Amino acid sequence: MTSADPTTDPQKLPNRMTPFSEAFKEFIPQGWADYPPAPAPLPASAWTEARRAKLRELFPGEALVLPAGPYRVRSNDCDYRFRPHSAFAHLSGLGTDLEPDAVLVIGPDDTVLYFHPRVPRTDPEFYTSSRYGEMWVGTRPSLDEMAALTQLDCRPIEALKADLARVGAPPLRVLRDADPAVTALVDVLRDGPAEDKDRELAVAVSEMRLVKDAFEVAQMEAAVAATKVGFDAVIADLPEAVRRGRGERWVEGIFGLHARHLGNAVGYDTIAAGGDHANTLHWIRNDGDLKPGDLLLLDAGVEVDTLYTADVTRTLPVGGRFSPAQREVYLAVLEAQQAGIDAARPGATHKDIHQAAIRVVARHLEEWGCLPVSAEEAVGEDGGQFRRWMVHGTSHHLGIDVHDCAQARNEHYREGTLEPGMIVTVEPGIYFKATDELAPERFRGIGVRIEDDVLITESGNRLLTAAFPRDPDAVEAWIAAVQGA
Repeated sequence: MTSADPTTDPQKLPNRMTPFSEAFKEFIPQGWADYPPAPAPLPASAWTEARRAKLRELFPGEALVLPAGPYRVRSNDCDYRFRPHSAFAHLSGLGTDLEPDAVLVIGPDDTVLYFHPRVPRTDPEFYTSSRYGEMWVGTRPSLDEMAALTQLDCRPIEALKADLARVGAPPLRVLRDADPAVTALVDVLRDGPAEDKDRELAVAVSEMRLVKDAFEVAQMEAAVAATKVGFDAVIADLPEAVRRGRGERWVEGIFGLHARHLGNAVGYDTIAAGGDHANTLHWIRNDGDLKPGDLLLLDAGVEVDTLYTADVTRTLPVGGRFSPAQREVYLAVLEAQQAGIDAARPGATHKDIHQAAIRVVARHLEEWGCLPVSAEEAVGEDGGQFRRWMVHGTSHHLGIDVHDCAQARNEHYREGTLEPGMIVTVEPGIYFKATDELAPERFRGIGVRIEDDVLITESGNRLLTAAFPRDPDAVEAWIAAVQGA
């Protein structure tokens, strides 16, 4: 007995879709232009083979299964926009919207990309599938077109199971967190989970991004340039953000507009924190008003189409001028940041950046009478009291993830040696909550963070975000120039 035709059986169609007549099915594939010729290779494809070869050397004789991941449900039958797993993007070169449910398999001798190619227009999927159908999600690549884009051997996703299960296949490792269905398949094929082995793969794909190649550095420069456009746009519209009320949302929207226009999206949820909200480190509710005498802490970055993101924070006087108390806190943070930037040099450890910055923060806190101990004791292993006013770390790696290389081992991250090609942030802050009775009264409600993106070079470092003013006088001049004051 044959199964019911899904295009005519209401039980086989989504609730919102009515059955299709035979006349429609005969008519719909007619009268379409030919598909365009195969596309040019993605720029990243010139770099990805070297990345894959490096990973292959770490696991000789094995097959490494790297899923892009599926769509994630936002609500009911609506999904979030698709973003591939970062390791998949890094090793395949595929970025914006490419490619849900795909799987990259790096074998001992070859690499194969498995995905769901578009179907002929005579196939019901063309007009019924809200996941893959051309009428619903646009023209998807064919096998040949994806091969042209990635310079990879491409096969239908339906071949994945048989290819992984073939007799004599090499041992398997999988990125466990990327796609539960693919992880379950691999576990079945190797007679059970191998979580320790898979964890080694997750660590390896994270650590291999610690040092960026020239293509990645160029993408980071593009992300920074787009982010500067977004910051300028926010500054230009600050008076409107004040006038309309709920100004934090206005700021978030203005920046998000430029992130979507110039890149893929924001690289992370924008923090647009006015007044005392700046003292909540991950303030992403962004539902407060902006007032002329307040500061706006704007922590935002554009993610470009290759998925590399900037990460910049500036603390801006909403009315264009810092008050004396705001300037005093700002200058302390700026001094701490410069100490961290100066420490970000090849041969130093990542931890050195933090230590350099917090020593300055603690000294100022001691001078202001905040600390119950000396600054030296506060930064010691048995101290830490300064963390009441600076809870977070000063630096993290940056790249295809805003907190890049997060699965790297501690000896290669916090305790690791800085090398040319690494990109890190330097972002100290001082946060005096309005309710903090140990803070000097003039500082209560003031929160300041300054964050820049720093490329480690052979001779020291280069500030990728140098176009963003940091000195308070320069910040005031920036605001005046952009607003035409």
